[in-house]
Amino acid sequence: MADFFSDLRNILFLDIETVSQTGRLEELDTRLQSEWLKKHQQIIKDENISPEDSYFQKGGIYAEFGQVICVGVGYYVYNPDEDKLHFRTKTFGAASENEILWQFRELLEKKRWTLCAHNGKEFDFPYLCRRMLVNQIPLPDVLQLAGKRPWEIRHIDTLELWKFGDYKHYTRLELLAALFGIASSKEDIDGSQVNETYYKDQGLDTIRLYCLRDVEVTARLYLAYQGLPSDLQIEIVNLDQEKDPSSPEAE
Repeated sequence: MADFFSDLRNILFLDIETVSQTGRLEELDTRLQSEWLKKHQQIIKDENISPEDSYFQKGGIYAEFGQVICVGVGYYVYNPDEDKLHFRTKTFGAASENEILWQFRELLEKKRWTLCAHNGKEFDFPYLCRRMLVNQIPLPDVLQLAGKRPWEIRHIDTLELWKFGDYKHYTRLELLAALFGIASSKEDIDGSQVNETYYKDQGLDTIRLYCLRDVEVTARLYLAYQGLPSDLQIEIVNLDQEKDPSSPEAE
């Protein structure tokens, strides 16, 4: 088990929070406004929902109309002397998306990470890639898929692992957390409230904490998949609050 805990150090658990590119549809680039009207017709069947409302509610889901406002990450560190497992977490939530993505890219280039996220292969990883390209940021190796064989791609998806080859349905992280007895991440807000919290409440700090809790839940879920108990004692170290010499930036 000690070897397993030691190998966990190379897995970077992550979660991203996204919002619409602007607080109102009329503030969006006119060409993108036109494209959203087409998207609205495709995805909204309720005539009572206006394009303005659908943009505010759903624009952040699509990388073409959204932006990354926070990236939360975490990784395990095992101390064999104490036989203790630590989980170090950090968020990237700068003033601009470009700065956030550059900072995150620098972390990804520090070492040979394997990335892990819930529904990461369908949302987090491609969303990050698309927004990096829009921001003219070269993709780091771990996000570069072109020319790689499937077994060369260092991505783990806790949703995909749970499906066991069954592709018929989506299983929410919250449902799996409840199933395995892992504490919920939905204390103050949930994903549907991020856009409003960001634009109307200027609540980026609230969003960062919510993002980190999702990272922690994903990391604990990964351990649960290995048969480890959900109440396993893990010391959480938030690197946003204290500068630690063994943080990813220092490695």
